[in-house]
Parts: sequence; structure tokens; C-alpha cells
Amino acid sequence: MGNLTSVQTEEILVVKNLKKHFLVNQQFFKKEKEYLKAVDGVDLTVYKGETLGIVGESGCGKSTLGNVIMGLLQPTEGEIYFNGVDISKMKERDLKKYRVDYQMIFQDPFSSLNPRMRVFDLIAEPLITHRKFSKKELEEEVHRLMIDVGLDPSYTHRYPHEFSGGQRQRIGIARALSLKPKLIICDEPVSALDVSIQAQILNLLDELQKKYDLTFIFISHGLPALRHISDRIGVMYLGNLVELATKDALFKKPMHPYTNGLLASLPISDPRLRRAEKDEVLLEGDMPSPVHPPSGCKFHTRCPFAQETCKLVVPEFEEKEEGHYVACHFPLHQE
Repeated sequence: MGNLTSVQTEEILVVKNLKKHFLVNQQFFKKEKEYLKAVDGVDLTVYKGETLGIVGESGCGKSTLGNVIMGLLQPTEGEIYFNGVDISKMKERDLKKYRVDYQMIFQDPFSSLNPRMRVFDLIAEPLITHRKFSKKELEEEVHRLMIDVGLDPSYTHRYPHEFSGGQRQRIGIARALSLKPKLIICDEPVSALDVSIQAQILNLLDELQKKYDLTFIFISHGLPALRHISDRIGVMYLGNLVELATKDALFKKPMHPYTNGLLASLPISDPRLRRAEKDEVLLEGDMPSPVHPPSGCKFHTRCPFAQETCKLVVPEFEEKEEGHYVACHFPLHQE
């Protein structure tokens, strides 16, 4: 977990009105095109040294948001500023020099690693592409990275299939660290791992953040993992951020009914420990289609507190309390 001061001044990433729409249905005799609005107008600021968690149900657009920020997908609209430079419209050759400063750890540690490459080559590949090392220096650097992520350097000539899931994810982390980036986007890096291994990887990321002075965007559908590692948490629903706050504020006093529903869905072994809130209501129904999202507030079709205004007017994403932003006409727990 990062160490944020009360006054956050150094912005490392600023996202403005970011959109990513996918064309899903275009027929010759049909005039109107249909788009899947995976990310539909996101404004976000990430501060140096923090871990910003992004959470939401499957299909909310959180992974697409990470891929667009990373440059794996081109944005439909909007701007992405990294250290004050707009990288959203850069051509590939111009973007290359900035790529060393932000990397990604992927969800599936097996499919993200080339099965035909040995561990040494997987970790060394970014170094060879972007840096100049002698053979001895390259070998020393790869060995150092493996030790940092908890792997035995004698395993460098093994292939990915010879490792467990947790070990493969450590290889992916070493590869992401190799260029000493300033920002790492973690796209559900522990969701494919056993629970005990998840804790090990989360603790490893925490240690590496302190050692390398890293900033994380941690994407997950699991709130417990985000509670462990995040400084702030943003909640996404149907392509939009609906709430953003420090983790303590979000867990103690969620303002958006969707966030409230996510928290109410968390399993608790002792029912006496469950919060005795009258408005703690479990989420019901399915997420609407991002191709044809509801009018007004997109959550009103599942919201137990929805009123007529919610069906007609899109709520603004506003700061309701210091550092606590929410897009809701009738926020919960507001003083």
C-alpha cells in the first residue's frame, strides 16, 4: 500500500472524459450503427506513490479502462496525460520512449507469457528492447529481478509450464519491473490464483512498491483484495465511475447504492458482525446491456432507492465530502 500524505500534489496520470466504444452491429440497410460503450466518459487522477483500486462487476469496463490507459486499445475519445504529456494521440514510434515508464501485469499468468520462451528470455526481452546491457550485466539484472520477486535464479532456463500459477505471476511481475517503471497497471493479477497464493502476491506487490517507489492501478472484482492493497478505490458501473474515495471512507460510509450493494454482498462468517444498516440491500438483477444502457442514472433499473429523477437525469460525478466523489442524486450516508 502506498504512503499518501494528506495533501496530494504530484499527479502521475490524468484521464479526461475517456471513452472506448466498440462497433458491434453494422448492417448494410441499417442507418444507425450500434456501439458497445465499454468506457463511457471517465475522469480520473492518479497520484504518485499511491495504489488506486478499480472495482466493479464483470462487464463494467474496468479492464478496458486499463487497456486503453496502457495503449493496448486506442481511445474513442478523451485524453490521457502521463507526467503532464498527452499520450492518447501519440503514434507508436513516439510512444515508445514513454512505454518504459508504465507497464502492466496481466490477469492470466500463463497466457500472458510466451510458452516457447525460457524465463531468462521473458524477463530480459524488455531490457534488450529498451536498454543496452552487456551479456554479463543482462544476466546479473535478470537474476536480481528474480530474487526481488521471490524466484530462484537457477530457474532461468525453465519454461513457463514448469512453474505453478503463483510462480508464473512472479515472472510476469519481474518482467513488468525490468524497466523500472513509474506506474504499473495490475489487471486482476490475483484472481486466477489460490487464496493463499493471492495473499503472497499482494504482500509482494506491497513490498515492491516501497522498494521501487511505484504507483499502482489495481483492477479487481474482489473488494477484500482492494481493501488490503489500495489507498483509494474507484467503483465502476456500465463504463462510468460512480464513486471514488479513500478505502476507509468507502468501506465505512459508501454513498452510492451500487457500492453499498457490493459491500453487502461480501461474505461474513459471523452474521453478528454484519452492519445493521437499514439501507444495506443486496444487489438484484443483471447489469443492463452496455449497447443499450438505461437513460438517466444507469443504475436506476437495479437501485432500491431510485426515484423519478434517476430515470431521467444523468447524475454528475461530484465531490460530496472531502476526497469523496459520487454520481448519485440521492447519496447514502451523507451528513
